[in-house]
Amino acid sequence: MARREPSLFARLIVLISLVLMAGAAALTTAAWYYAQEAANDAYDRLLIGAAYQMAEALKVQGGTLTVELPVSAFELLARSERDRIFYKIVDPGGRTLTGYADLMTPESDALILAGPDVQDGRFKGVAVRVTKISRYFSDPSVQGRVDVVVAQTVEARTALARELTLRAVVLIIVMSALALGGAVFAIRYALRPIGRVGAALRDRDPHDVTLITVSTPRELRPFVSATNEFITRLKNRMDMMQQFIADAAHQIRTPLTALKAQTQLLARQPMDPQAQQYLTRVQERVDHLARLASQLLSHAMVNHRAGAVPFEPVDLVEVVRRAIREAVPETLDRDVLTSLELPPTPVTIAGDAISLKEAVKNVVDNAVRHGAPTQLTLRVRQELQTVEIEVEDDGPGIPPELWPQVTERFGSPSPGGSGLGLSIAADVLIAHGGSLSFRTRDGSSFSVIMRLPSKTGRNP
Repeated sequence: MARREPSLFARLIVLISLVLMAGAAALTTAAWYYAQEAANDAYDRLLIGAAYQMAEALKVQGGTLTVELPVSAFELLARSERDRIFYKIVDPGGRTLTGYADLMTPESDALILAGPDVQDGRFKGVAVRVTKISRYFSDPSVQGRVDVVVAQTVEARTALARELTLRAVVLIIVMSALALGGAVFAIRYALRPIGRVGAALRDRDPHDVTLITVSTPRELRPFVSATNEFITRLKNRMDMMQQFIADAAHQIRTPLTALKAQTQLLARQPMDPQAQQYLTRVQERVDHLARLASQLLSHAMVNHRAGAVPFEPVDLVEVVRRAIREAVPETLDRDVLTSLELPPTPVTIAGDAISLKEAVKNVVDNAVRHGAPTQLTLRVRQELQTVEIEVEDDGPGIPPELWPQVTERFGSPSPGGSGLGLSIAADVLIAHGGSLSFRTRDGSSFSVIMRLPSKTGRNP
């Protein structure tokens, strides 16, 4: 048993979901990185601004470097309630004038001309961002560089980065969900042609071996082309089989006709009763074999035309007239009254006239040979949606328990019959969208009803 593969739709959805998840993970990482950069940039500006204000507050009074820290500098950094602030001011001699003497001092003197630098560090066991502003004095009493170092903890930065990342993640999730929903819709829309091809194959008649003409995208053309090649090979094979059956039936029917003529000539010769009995059995077997060959030929012809011959307007009244002329022999071993109850106007449907005639002829032949003792009636009735052809005889008919079997090939052959007549009729009706049914009236009569839709049609 072949292993069941997952559907193409499921595969595409899984692959697209994996791609979206990978993309979402990459975007989340990038969002976190850029959120940290944005938070650091915003708070670094405040940190540098506060350091500049402290540096501007440095003065030389009475030959001594003094500092009066401005309140505005601390207010600027105090906007972040979560963070603590550390600072120190170092004179040209390296002594700490005020602040935390053990606070780290950035060593990025190369960036003084380009602007103050902000670096990561740790102070008192916590992570900080620290910057240094240098101011040069040329007073006789104070000469050299004075460094102002300001540090701030990073709790507010981290909280801001986390908030920005969370918002970005929500947006990424929403966009991914929309992308997945759009992918589901797009995939279902793109896979519709596969469903159309499947429906075209699933809904066609079993005898229909015409090529698939459903419009498909370029990607499905190799599949449709391969299917059409298979259908072509299958059709050729079926044609060969049908031709073989037809040729065999035809070749058998010719010697059977000659053999039947010889047995008839032999029957005219005087012979003893036992030989006459044997000859009678031979004649019965020859008749049965000739009828079987004829019905095999009819069956091959009907199957060949089903699905291959386009439907055309057909007058069922004329079809019934021709079938009754061919099916009822001129000489019978009993008198059978044959009557027709036909409408005065043509009853036209779309179908195959030859196949419909074969169906009616087989039903009538079956009734003449196995049913009607004295009376046979054919009726054509046109209803609102259907047309019925009824073949009624005054025989006992077929037992109801055998009705499902008699429409199958060799399903329930009667003595002297082949079991093909009603099967041929049923196949023709199914090909025309109709059905075959039976009806009995208290054992006084039996009817075979061939029901066809009023309007049938099939593409050639």
